[in-house]
Amino acid sequence: MNINVLSGSDTQGLVNFPSNLWMKRSGMKGLLVIITLIIVCLAAKGQNDPSSRFRGMGGRGGKDSLQHRKDDTMSITFRFLDSSRLQKIDSEVYNFYLRYPLPPTYVDFGNIGTASHDLIFNPFMKPGWDGGWHAYDPYVFTVENSRFYNTTKPYSELDYLLGTSAEQMINLVHTQNITRNWNAFFQYRLINSPGTYGNQNTNHNNYRFTSWYQSQNKRYQAFLILLGSKLQSAESAGIQNNADLDSNTFSNRFTIPTNIGPSQNFSSVNNAFGVPIPTGTFYTTGTFMLRQQYDIIGLKDSLVNDSVVIPLFYPKFRAEQTISYSTYHQMFNDYAPQTEYYVKELNFISTPDTIQLSDLWHNLTNDFSLYSFPDSKNSQQFLKAGISFQTMNGTYNAGERSLYNIFIHGEYRNKTRNKKWDVEAFGNFYINGFNAGDYNAYISLKRQISKNLGYLQIGFENVNRSLGMAWSQESSFGFGVPAGSFYKENVVHLFGSIEQPKLQLTLTGNYYLLNNYPYFKNYYIAAQETNPFNVLIITADKRFALSRHLILRAMATVQKVAGASPVNIPLFVTHGQIGYEGTLGFKNLMLAFGMEFRYYTPYTADGYSPVIGQFFTQNQTTIAEKLPDINAYVNFRIRSFVAYFRAENLNTAQVSSQTGFGFTNTNFVAPSYPYIGLRIRLGIYWSFVN
Repeated sequence: MNINVLSGSDTQGLVNFPSNLWMKRSGMKGLLVIITLIIVCLAAKGQNDPSSRFRGMGGRGGKDSLQHRKDDTMSITFRFLDSSRLQKIDSEVYNFYLRYPLPPTYVDFGNIGTASHDLIFNPFMKPGWDGGWHAYDPYVFTVENSRFYNTTKPYSELDYLLGTSAEQMINLVHTQNITRNWNAFFQYRLINSPGTYGNQNTNHNNYRFTSWYQSQNKRYQAFLILLGSKLQSAESAGIQNNADLDSNTFSNRFTIPTNIGPSQNFSSVNNAFGVPIPTGTFYTTGTFMLRQQYDIIGLKDSLVNDSVVIPLFYPKFRAEQTISYSTYHQMFNDYAPQTEYYVKELNFISTPDTIQLSDLWHNLTNDFSLYSFPDSKNSQQFLKAGISFQTMNGTYNAGERSLYNIFIHGEYRNKTRNKKWDVEAFGNFYINGFNAGDYNAYISLKRQISKNLGYLQIGFENVNRSLGMAWSQESSFGFGVPAGSFYKENVVHLFGSIEQPKLQLTLTGNYYLLNNYPYFKNYYIAAQETNPFNVLIITADKRFALSRHLILRAMATVQKVAGASPVNIPLFVTHGQIGYEGTLGFKNLMLAFGMEFRYYTPYTADGYSPVIGQFFTQNQTTIAEKLPDINAYVNFRIRSFVAYFRAENLNTAQVSSQTGFGFTNTNFVAPSYPYIGLRIRLGIYWSFVN
């Protein structure tokens, strides 16, 4: 087995734009925070009590909480890059996960910012180049989840979450229209947690800037995105001995010995702006993207409002050019490797003084596309065709590699003006280059059957994709990749759903047929299942009004694998909450309090290998919850101020003959990875309108 070891000087300069411009020095972090706080304060100055614009609780569909007022109009909408549909800000009070990066069906290792995965089967289905590192995906800012706003007044948000063991999350947002047709948006997020167990401290920084410009005649528009994510997570590889959880010697669980990483004291890792991580994962990614569109042919029109003529333009034929540049840097460092772990689990003969693994990629993509709009008055109906040229340059511990791709793509969308049909179809095909032969094809048909029966959706998706670079022997993390090349993975996905708004019920079904499925079968060896197998997933999501103010929300999923496969998933997963939602008779108050629960059936959960940054299949250890996860919550909104209070993992309470009463009856989420006991979280969310 070969492993390449870098000295500290060998890694200098590997983090390129935009990471080294934004995130290289901790002083820059503090400066950015100060600047953003100033922006928020300026936005708050002289606010005209925007609270009266926040009425009611939003629904899952993103209902508007910013309504027009006759005496003081405030309007704010946003859209995503690949959708022209304008949406409104969602202000649900009961839903904590609106502002938390992990959905409720995800599991992590006990503190925010650690590696995570979904309990519900959800394969990666994107063709073309892929780094292959997805354990930290929920914490990454992406182009797909970037918003472009349009607002009549400057708008800001301050979101702060404080939890047990000095866990904290700060999210700052500001957007305003520079002119009627030009908006700018900025977001900064800090996630920091020392962790309950040793060598699990995290420090993540995310930055995002977007701008949306439209010309006065509405024929030209431009979308700009600058974003970066710098993720730092110490790695423990789990605790050495599960029996230590019940020992008086380790009543402070931070002192329990871990498989890798040095001994630490809590004060050494309790720093909001980051501390040295001697053993851990460092993942940095950044993107610059500029998209420009010009409507070559169309129909001119105008709207007269209070003697002001507002020009309108309905496109018939549009040209689009997009250029994007991204960096992806995956790195693992261990400055004091413990020989026993590396020899036993990763087949090292011996360990050097320092282990540093690093993969760095720079990707540049240039795309040109044309649109045709059959119905000029319906921008939701169009045909799109384009071609892209992509270059990729990688730097490994042992060398470099340059690649390219040429791919074509097409798309058809049609949301009819009567809103009864919603059709979406798109596809990509890689005609030349490193990923030649990769493709994806997707079609979805959604129809309103009637107001009483709701909506029916059916769809089909097929993806043929090359494996990620982590499955390459050239990768610094590929020392467990066997000789020879892997086949392309092929996934067929059939899906459907029934939405019944009157019953507040949604039923969804997903069927996957997978062939050449890639996985890791232990801490470092990559493998591929060449025999096809199936996965069926059925989900029901329902809101029950037990009384006028007592509400039960429940989501239940049943999933089953058919055929020999390396996929291990729980048969049943459920999440829900029951509680009061109302005003208690106060005009400006919206209150939600109650209990939240999550349960999943026993299964052989994937293990985690921090050295290669991958979850892997294991069949020796069954993970079973001793009790369902139970949380209590009290959330309220008073005008534009929202507060969250949560007591999580109440199910861990027990009386032990050794340690007495405590919240120590913990569940495991993976082999050697116990979950935490009681966690208290207090969060505030405040919006400001100038």
